[in-house]
Amino acid sequence: MGEKILIIGGVAAGPKTACRLKRLMPDAEVTIIDMDSIISYGGCGIPYFVSGEVSDEKELRTTSFHVVRDEKFFNDAKGVSMLTRTKALAIDRKAKTVLVENLDTGEKKDLSYDKLVLATGSTPNRLQIPGADLQGVYFVNDMHRAMAIKDDLAKGRVAKAVVIGGGAIGLEMAESLTDLWGIETTVLEYMDQLLPRIVDPAFAGMLAKHFRDNNVTVFTGESATGLEADETGRVCRVITPKRAIDADLVIMSVGVRPRSELAREAGLQVSRQGGIEVNNCMQTSDPDIYAAGDCVEILNQVSGMKNIAPMGSLANRQGRVAADNIAGIPSQFEGWVGSFIMKAFECCIGGTGLSYSSAKVLDFDAAVAITAQSDRAHFFPTQAVIMLQMVFDKTSRKVLGIQGFGPMNDSILARINAGAGLIARGATIEDFSNLELAYAPPFSTAVDALNATANAADNIAAGRLRTISIEDFMNWMDNPQAKPGWAALDIRHPKEAAEFVDAFGNDLWKAIPYVNVRSRHKELPNDKMLIIICDAGTRSSEVQIFLDSVGLTNSLVLAGGFNAIRRIGPGWWPSQ
Repeated sequence: MGEKILIIGGVAAGPKTACRLKRLMPDAEVTIIDMDSIISYGGCGIPYFVSGEVSDEKELRTTSFHVVRDEKFFNDAKGVSMLTRTKALAIDRKAKTVLVENLDTGEKKDLSYDKLVLATGSTPNRLQIPGADLQGVYFVNDMHRAMAIKDDLAKGRVAKAVVIGGGAIGLEMAESLTDLWGIETTVLEYMDQLLPRIVDPAFAGMLAKHFRDNNVTVFTGESATGLEADETGRVCRVITPKRAIDADLVIMSVGVRPRSELAREAGLQVSRQGGIEVNNCMQTSDPDIYAAGDCVEILNQVSGMKNIAPMGSLANRQGRVAADNIAGIPSQFEGWVGSFIMKAFECCIGGTGLSYSSAKVLDFDAAVAITAQSDRAHFFPTQAVIMLQMVFDKTSRKVLGIQGFGPMNDSILARINAGAGLIARGATIEDFSNLELAYAPPFSTAVDALNATANAADNIAAGRLRTISIEDFMNWMDNPQAKPGWAALDIRHPKEAAEFVDAFGNDLWKAIPYVNVRSRHKELPNDKMLIIICDAGTRSSEVQIFLDSVGLTNSLVLAGGFNAIRRIGPGWWPSQ
């Protein structure tokens, strides 16, 4: 036999590393060690198993040719030994051994290695509040808990549920509970928006409205302070500083932390965030030990900072890189840019790179362009409007991030994926504006939505377009008296503008159709800041240029137009 390679962790990065190694080093003795009895499953699919879209948990553990990835599969098909229900207790780096314990028999023994791979994953954070360990309180971190949740649902034990945490996993679980099972579901997020630090407030607002429209109650800026039990000891209520929420089921989804204790105890370098420190070859501070997956700290290629990135897609890429280097093939994992996409009922939200708020914190000279664009030719029957945001640095003109919100189809995914590839290479606004993308009316517009958003960013960066952010516009509409020198100029169709004129008065809300602005511009006041409003922002930008040419330079364009505002659903909207 060749080299002995031990891999600790059998979910994503571990199996990927093992299988790649056996293809590159067929004579290697590769062994995976895992505490669980269920291995190599798609953890990101758990919400869809709970919802019923994936009918059987085995579907999350099967290959594309429908073979279950269990111990027998790895041994027979891959030539990889699998030790399940086995816990790695300690690493002796000098002796190059790992002390393991069989959790069923209690037997302990040392396993030797030439190379060791740590793929120990992450563990969910637990709120330190009363009742956190009650029956009916679950985390979503393994198949056993997923099956227990689904068992509770199938047996009719749940009528009301609370999801603590408004991140991606929590929201996917909220959708799962509501959509198929009809559970009365509440999402509780202690930050002031959903997907905090991942998307900006306007896009989080669109997502929150969409969840509420689909009968999910959403409370932001509110934390759980305790859980109460019924007479049987099962959770029955979630307590916050503002209310008590009845619940038969509680999903606690408040982030994860790396499982790096084994590495730390072995004297390997571990960051302050708890991630195992690795180089671009996925090599730890010990050259014979590699690490990959949720347990490692990796570089964000946009911010230049290192952080934890618990995603199955990254774990698989890192596992391949680790295997290549163990086999003597130079290979590097350069980091990530922060790409994600999430299904939300019949819509989706996605992003890549930095949010505007994150870019500002990191001292970029950041600005944003928001557009409402058709995802395919306007005359094509399935055309829909998608919201895109581009975050860019005004000084360097580098694009820092993209966000999108739209229907549950390929439109957001395609633009996010294109953006991720460019951002990773330091692309500028011009690179996005001139990016060649495949075109046909069923798939896109002649000027793609991503190109159009870059064009808007170019105009903003060059000073040819002055905008007001969605947040600032919403704040003004909540309290117009705070800005008495402002007024809206609504250039939409008179029927669309009429209800706003009626609601807010002609002094605050002035309506002149787009086609009449050139002939009627003298009706506009020259002593007010005009907020130009259309559905998407395109017509508004043209009107701003014209008004500038006739000396009416006090104007701002509402970024994204009313397509964006409508999706947020503010309380002041006349038809609300």
